[in-house]
Amino acid sequence: MKYLALLRGINVGGNRKVPMAQLKLVFMAMHFTAVSTYINSGNVIFGSPYRPDARTIEQELEKAFGFFIEVLVLSQDEVVSVVNAIPADWHNDTEQKSDVVFLFDDIDAADIVQKIGYRPEFETIRYVPHALIMNINRKNQTRSCLLKIMGTPIYRRMTIRNVTTARKLAELVSA
Repeated sequence: MKYLALLRGINVGGNRKVPMAQLKLVFMAMHFTAVSTYINSGNVIFGSPYRPDARTIEQELEKAFGFFIEVLVLSQDEVVSVVNAIPADWHNDTEQKSDVVFLFDDIDAADIVQKIGYRPEFETIRYVPHALIMNINRKNQTRSCLLKIMGTPIYRRMTIRNVTTARKLAELVSA
């Protein structure tokens, strides 16, 4: 079975640097197979005969890099299910911004939409298990509920990828 590990908060603004080549080696040392990474934001695709424990991966990453990194592990089926829920006409371009907000288990529930202060007059948000799929017109981007919750405990239980990256990750984990 193939899995996707999403690492939260690495390689952002030159902080918490994690070289992808070294990250790949850490996953290989954990005896995962067919390990690959995609872009510098902490996306690891790998094979395993069992569902990997995120806590174990976090412990190994902390040993390797010297700081704690939260990890969300999703199966191939879970990733594909999330990505299949993205409307085909949602993109990142000059007109619109579309993101997939992957949710850690402790906040993964439909009521998360209300908890984050959803503003339907400015943005469209759809909950699916494991994620929120969000779209906003670029001219209203500063009114996004995500900007209002940055730095809060609930925000720290999410990891965000744009829809282009999410679609590519689904493709890679399915290959």
